[in-house]
Order: sequence, then C-alpha cells, then structure tokens
Amino acid sequence: MSDFDKKKQYLLKEIGLNSTGKIDASPKGTIDELCMPLICLINSHHDMVTTSSCSGRLSVFVEGRKEAVTDTNGANRDQIKIGAKGDGGHWLFVSHEKNEIRDWWKREDISLIYRLDPEERIYDSKTRYILFKYEPLILHVKCRDFKSASRLYSTAMGCGFRESGIGANNNVAIRISIKLDIPIGYLDVDDNLVCVVGEDYLKMATKLAHDRFLENERKMEVLYNKIKDEVVNYVEKEERKETKEERKERKIREGLARRAEVRKQKEEKKRLKQLEVEKSTDKEDTLKEEKDLVAT
Repeated sequence: MSDFDKKKQYLLKEIGLNSTGKIDASPKGTIDELCMPLICLINSHHDMVTTSSCSGRLSVFVEGRKEAVTDTNGANRDQIKIGAKGDGGHWLFVSHEKNEIRDWWKREDISLIYRLDPEERIYDSKTRYILFKYEPLILHVKCRDFKSASRLYSTAMGCGFRESGIGANNNVAIRISIKLDIPIGYLDVDDNLVCVVGEDYLKMATKLAHDRFLENERKMEVLYNKIKDEVVNYVEKEERKETKEERKERKIREGLARRAEVRKQKEEKKRLKQLEVEKSTDKEDTLKEEKDLVAT
C-alpha cells in the first residue's frame, strides 16, 4: 500500500468517527452536515481524500491578548495578531446554520454594552476588538499526484471558487471570496463587551451574513455537480479497466468485423474482375462485327 493510500485509509477512518460525534477543532465539534455530500463525493475518487472542511459559518469573537515582544534592536513593541483569537480570545457566538443567526446579540450568554455616544476613544495596538465574521466554504483535499490536484483545482476555479490553490504535497484548498469581516466593538479595561454600533446595524450585518449563507449553498451545489461530472465521472470513463469477459467479447467483435471486411474486399475484387471480363468480351464482339461488315 502506498503512502497516499495509507494516509487516505487513516483519514477516512477519522471522518467516520468524526461524523458520529468525535471532537474536531471547531467549536461545534463535528463535521458540518452541509459538507458531507461533497466530502463523500471527493473521497469516492481513488486519488483524493479530504483532510479538513468548513461548510461556512458566522462567528462573533473577541481577539486574544496582543503580547509585547522585543525586536532586533532590543526595543519593546506590540505583537499584533489581527483577527486572531490568540491568548484569551474566545467566541461570543458561532453558527454554521443560517436559521440560527437571527437576533444573536440577544442571547442570554452575550452581554453587550452599547456605547454609541461620540466620546473620544483611544484605540491602540493592544485593543482587543470584537469581530463579526462570515466565512464561506473552505475545503482541503490531499491528492495522489499533481495531475489529479490540477484537475480538481481547475474545476473549482471554473465554477467560481477563485481563492483556491494548490499547496505543497498536492494539497488543494478550495475557497471562495464572499466573506464578511466587520469590527463591531472592543473589550474595555474592565473586560466589558463594548458595542459601538446599534441594533439596526447588527440587524443589517446579520442580513448580509444570511445572504452569504444562501449564496454559499448555491455555489456548493454548483461545485458538487462540476466535480461529479468533470473529476469523478471523467476519471471513471478514462481509466476504468475492462473485465476479462468484456475483453473476450471485444476480441470476438473485432474478429468478426475483420472477417466481414476481408469477405467484402474479396467480393469487390471478384466483381471488378467480372466487369473486366465483360468489358473484354464486349470489345471482342464489337471488333468481330466490324470485320464482318468490312467483308460484306
């Protein structure tokens, strides 16, 4: 068994466990149900296996602490981790389901303090922002070779997943650029969740995220059909080996066809020869008639 086949066998076992409840890296803890048809389709291909996935999600989270580090000159500076959870970062809300996102800010476990007055605020490199993010489908696929990776990549690009790419070891990342990334507040010195926009703005942002959920699902359906037609079924047509019985039947058909062609050629040759004989006989008869006329 090749290294790729061993890796695929291991990953498929993990996916099987995960789909029934094994914890993964996301806060939800399981593979997204919306991804499963696409994952199963790709994994049915002999030369491909999915390594990670996210069907798309809305998340609201607080950035982690931004640590002070020493630069090459010995001076202290802030290590900025833009948009990262990092140390102390945490989700306030996360959902992979479009029907769960309405009025997310009214949940009992989320306590936002609204500060909409125009008082002067100081934002610096240590400010920990509250970020509202919609992230569309991302799917990572390990391929056996560059040929299969290139076909999958080209198919994804062809149906609008323009952020896709091929990385090291023939790993394909399938991505689309319909994300949404908005700062809506910050964590103050007393660890209060301060929101600097009103509920109308939160409703508008959530509606934009909902629209992206719908577009993401539509694009996933397009991607599924394209991969099915141009990757999975294409390979089956190109590389499927005939069985012994099919080969035997093909040889019989080819033999019968050759014999029929030989017989046809012989019959045609015989017909042409007969025509030559008839022409020769007609010519002799004509000459004889001419001689008889001259003699009379």
